[in-house]
Amino acid sequence: MYTIKRVWVPLVVCVAAWFGTAESSLTVDLDYALYKGFHDSNTKLDVWLGIRYAAAPYGELRWKAPQTPKKDRKIQNASNYGSVCFQSYPAITGAPPMPEGDEDCLFLNVYAPRTTGSKKLPVLMWIHGGGYGWGDGRTDMSAMINDNDNSFIGVSIQYRLGPFGFLSSSEVRAKGAPNAGLLDAAFAIQWIEEHIHKFGGDKNKITVSGESAGAGALLHLNLAPTVKSKFQGIAASPYLPGQHNYDAEVPTKKYYAFSAQAGCGSSGDVLDCLRGKDSATLQLANFNVTVSGSVYRTWAFDPVTDGSFITGPPSQTLLKKKVNGRAILVGTNANEGALFVPQEDISNLEDLKTWLHLKYPLFSDQDIETILAVYPNTNEADDPSALKFATNGISGATNVNMSQVATGHLQRANVIVAEATFICPSYWLSTAFLPKPSYHYQYSVPFGAHLEDVYAYFGPNQLQQSPSFSLAFRQIWGNFIRNSNPEVASQPGLKAWPKWVDGKGAKMMNLNTTGGAPYEATTQFGAKVTQFTEPGLKNVFGVVGAWDWEGGRGERCEFWKTMLDKIPT
Repeated sequence: MYTIKRVWVPLVVCVAAWFGTAESSLTVDLDYALYKGFHDSNTKLDVWLGIRYAAAPYGELRWKAPQTPKKDRKIQNASNYGSVCFQSYPAITGAPPMPEGDEDCLFLNVYAPRTTGSKKLPVLMWIHGGGYGWGDGRTDMSAMINDNDNSFIGVSIQYRLGPFGFLSSSEVRAKGAPNAGLLDAAFAIQWIEEHIHKFGGDKNKITVSGESAGAGALLHLNLAPTVKSKFQGIAASPYLPGQHNYDAEVPTKKYYAFSAQAGCGSSGDVLDCLRGKDSATLQLANFNVTVSGSVYRTWAFDPVTDGSFITGPPSQTLLKKKVNGRAILVGTNANEGALFVPQEDISNLEDLKTWLHLKYPLFSDQDIETILAVYPNTNEADDPSALKFATNGISGATNVNMSQVATGHLQRANVIVAEATFICPSYWLSTAFLPKPSYHYQYSVPFGAHLEDVYAYFGPNQLQQSPSFSLAFRQIWGNFIRNSNPEVASQPGLKAWPKWVDGKGAKMMNLNTTGGAPYEATTQFGAKVTQFTEPGLKNVFGVVGAWDWEGGRGERCEFWKTMLDKIPT
């Protein structure tokens, strides 16, 4: 409210002063630097892009924990994204080098509604996916915020990737930090706690979210004893690749392969030499090691057990139920695995066995036979003309043998990868939070491949994702961000979301659609599938049994626990 005083001021001066105040509010003092953002009149959000949250990890700072940026008190323009981190395509035939990128990439972006008075808004921090070797923080969070009545602040971050963030050996452990990329994410949380009030945010109401490797990073942040923050989390398709000790044979071999490619030798102390190399040389070495030494569609460098940030295999440490978070919302997609299986290479039982030995090199022949017994084939003939369709998860054919892209042995491979790498870890993560609030869902809109869900909650919507579905999905996230509960009272089927429980009573929400007009679509890996678009799409949301889902997924996840000594995850 304004109080009229007995001082006459020309109207034009008053208007100019008001606009001046609004403009000055877009300049934020971070102590080490000042950043001037901009107001997006379309989204009604104030936006700051390319804020440096950690010092450029060049030279002596390579493979070390992130550091506070040097002071620079000149006002910096925050209207453009910062440079992306060096990255590489995964191991696929014909992958080109990726020269784009920079080591100076530890930037974040803030999307903030304007608040009045002393009101402080909850905060959503987003960690991108990409197998710890790909991706960036250039995610526009505006649609998610707008569809939740501009009730929280969004922060998207970048972190070091590939060998820049996950190079590991005894020498790296002695002279630096093996999991530098994860330390970047933890440092970003600290940055939010220290500075987000300057953007109108509440440091005590932080939700850390991520998809795939981003969700894997969230999992590690929840288990790290060095992380003292009490955030809550949203983990979409948490990715758990093979995890070794920092000085084990596998990461050490990759360390010296990378060093040799960079011209620093293949034995002895090489880290000082690597710190003296130019970025382009290191990036080319990253590409060469990734494409030559990785399993199909994976990257060469992953998190390792370093003894301080990561104290053990997550599949074991999760069982201790000592998590940093206050609450968790976990989700997976209907067909997570097919993207990571060479679809053209598996057409019979022998092909499947050969591929499983390649994917899991520590498995004996007997181990492979045990896996095949857990994932039985009901279509032994592997008829290439067999009808392919999406399963409903509850009755009839299960996705152990059937999907829109494969049947028989190939589909067995798809589901083995999906459950061992993404889905069973998601069950274990949900269980680790008990008795804290823990909720679970599956994104089932056909085809439901890995990564498709991200377009629904951040946009742009894909043809099969109706505006009403995306709105509901965004409100699920928004309600969890605000209330630690994903229920959406205005959406039929989402009013009574059961909390997760351990064992056979576990329930989750299935997020699907029905109706619509069919069309043919091509997946990321080249397969043809049938999807459905407007007009006529209708949301189908409902509670289902997570244990019995797809022919007994709970029992299969229990089986994977018995194999953990041979899958270093």
